[in-house]
Amino acid sequence: MIEPTHATVLLVEDHRDIAEMIVEFLEQQGFAVDFAGDGVSGLHLAVTNDYDVIVLDLMLPGIDGVTLCRKLRQEARRNTPLLMLTARDTLEDKLTGLEAGADDYLVKPFEIRELEARVRTLLRRHRGAVTSETYTVGDLTLDTATLRVTRAGQALTLTPIGLKLLTTLMRASPRVVSRQQLEREVWGDLLPDSDTLRSHLYNLRKVIDKPFDRPLLHTIAGAGYRLSVDDGH
Repeated sequence: MIEPTHATVLLVEDHRDIAEMIVEFLEQQGFAVDFAGDGVSGLHLAVTNDYDVIVLDLMLPGIDGVTLCRKLRQEARRNTPLLMLTARDTLEDKLTGLEAGADDYLVKPFEIRELEARVRTLLRRHRGAVTSETYTVGDLTLDTATLRVTRAGQALTLTPIGLKLLTTLMRASPRVVSRQQLEREVWGDLLPDSDTLRSHLYNLRKVIDKPFDRPLLHTIAGAGYRLSVDDGH
């Protein structure tokens, strides 16, 4: 049975056969899909329309996927959930995509139903992200209604996954959150490989801790992670 989504997806993919397969399948599953065959067209669509999820190929003519993702996050300030497709399975390529602002990635060749499952996971997580709570740890504040994050009065920009990780850690603070708990909270039953969480936590640290004197995000060996003014050691 097809689960209704009422969701719009932007697909940016230059391989016509792959694009046609994805578009046809997602439309059969109830998604509305827009398509771009190059990075320039994809960026234009991404900033002029509101999409629920963007599926983006890494290697694109015009503007490559990493550059497009960075422009979308840093210049256009869009936090649309983004799944990056890549034919490269190296850790460096994965880290590059995640650091640019991608929320998840899928290595080609892939099963079309896994792509659908990852799109639905991004969609559910994004739609369920808005609440009316405000969390504060030290001089770090998160307003989950507006998704505004500040530290020492300075506005910070996080990816959707970074926001989800931060929300989970701030909600639990000062308790320790295990790696398994973080993965389950962010990705549900469709768990990522071992590099993904570590990469997102690295990126989160760069934003919330690196520019400031005192670190708030601490790794507790053998236990997990905690967000607190003191490291707890």
